Amino acid sequence: MKIIVSQINPTIGDICANTKKVIECIDLAIKQDVDLILFPELTLCGYPPEDLVLHESFINSMHEHLEQVVKVSKNIVVVVGLVRKNTSHGEKPLLNSACIIQDQKIIGFYEKWLLPTYDVFDERRYFEPGKTLFTFNLQGKKIGITICEDVWQHAGYVDRTKYPRDPIVELSKENIDLLLNLSASPYRFTKSDLRVEVCQKAARTLQAPVILCCQVGANTQIVFDGYSVFVDEKGDLRSLGKGFEEDQMLVDLQNPSPVLTKKKETLEDLYKALVLGVRDYFHKLGFTKACLGLSGGIDSALVCCIAREALGSQNIFAISMPSKYTSKQSKIDAEKLADNLGISFEEDCIDSLFTCFLENLSPFFKEKKGDVTEENLQARIRGMILMALSNKHGYITLSCSNKSEAALGYTTLYGDSCGGLGVIGDVLKTDVYRLCRWINREKEIIPSSILEKAPSAELRLDQKDTDTLPDYAILDKILMEYVENYLSMDEIIEKHNLPKELVWDIIRKIHLSEYKRRQSPPILRISKKAFGVGRRYPIVQNWL
Repeated sequence: MKIIVSQINPTIGDICANTKKVIECIDLAIKQDVDLILFPELTLCGYPPEDLVLHESFINSMHEHLEQVVKVSKNIVVVVGLVRKNTSHGEKPLLNSACIIQDQKIIGFYEKWLLPTYDVFDERRYFEPGKTLFTFNLQGKKIGITICEDVWQHAGYVDRTKYPRDPIVELSKENIDLLLNLSASPYRFTKSDLRVEVCQKAARTLQAPVILCCQVGANTQIVFDGYSVFVDEKGDLRSLGKGFEEDQMLVDLQNPSPVLTKKKETLEDLYKALVLGVRDYFHKLGFTKACLGLSGGIDSALVCCIAREALGSQNIFAISMPSKYTSKQSKIDAEKLADNLGISFEEDCIDSLFTCFLENLSPFFKEKKGDVTEENLQARIRGMILMALSNKHGYITLSCSNKSEAALGYTTLYGDSCGGLGVIGDVLKTDVYRLCRWINREKEIIPSSILEKAPSAELRLDQKDTDTLPDYAILDKILMEYVENYLSMDEIIEKHNLPKELVWDIIRKIHLSEYKRRQSPPILRISKKAFGVGRRYPIVQNWL
């Protein structure tokens, strides 16, 4: 039996274009004399469709386009994902379904059993869980179907959730010969390794091969990395789809590929995830050009490299907006990086605007000493310039704030936090440095002086980040433990031998800064727990 694992990049809501892509893949599979083609979860509408599924016309459109898929399925089995109406009794009116089509006839549907409602997932908001298994026969083989989460609990990799049923255990009683899984499994660093392990555990329990087809591409904040999986009945990895791009992976069950070693994730994967996130955000919104403030610092340097890779040098406009506090080296570094990347670059000093604002505000500031207000004013002037350029030229402004800064509110609301997309808002500062060194692995693209100088917002004389923040290596450890691993203050103190006052101050600032993060642009999620999608904390709360 030959199977195509059709790892496609759908656009949420573009049911017509997604269906056209599906039909093209089916035509290609038929020409290759393939027996079955497997698509990702919610193929026709893209994942996650969120409240679009509450529109009846949206659901009806999927059913209408499904008929087009049925018509082109002559002499092939097609397994495709969609949302269906729940016509039986239950709490929710919709079903997350896989449709199994054989030779231009729908032979049945499988409804997803396990509906994740944690992190970036909110499926119980919409869907009724499935209650029955679905198997079918092809070339004498009994084939089972599952959808994404259905295989994860069995491997022990669900987050703070215990479902009452395990589809893999139930399928093990059916003596199936092959398991197919339609998946929309979001990227996070090291996730592809886990995905292989999940398939391996299911295969060993079922004593049958497992094929998982994973969506690829980015939808708003969530990035899908692809890396579809085929493991044999022993759990040996036989095929792995391409990462961060569409792929039509051929699986020949009679003549499987040699055993592969499990892929180890690298900084290249992390970089590709961010590039894909930017590219699809622009492409799927119909934008082509970006602007950003290039300060001569490391954060804007990384964002500029990512944007150039995603959109092309001809589509990036960078502007340096120095003030009297900006060092000469920062000006040199910004211009040199822009030259290395071949992007459009201009310099526009903000001193005259800053002076004008101070003069206008002086009646309101009299008898008040200078403080962070004047620092924030400079950042907001820069934000206004960037947004004016965005409006005038049709750019999307890229925010360059990193996760470490966002955690503690070390950004200026309506200043450096403004923009249409936060490219590195889920990247810790220590990882910003790691990624920049990776970019320079073969030749110097980011000037070495950017990596070597002490980080500074340069909003006052001789300012350094360490005036306000602890060393980033220490800060990022605390953020990882508290934000991503949910360790308590006492656990963090004991594990890392840190001062109580330091840990307490950081945790306090994380919660005090929630209101800022709510007003920041959407950020690309690449960690286990990002600020933004999947993390829900009240702004007003007194738990601390």
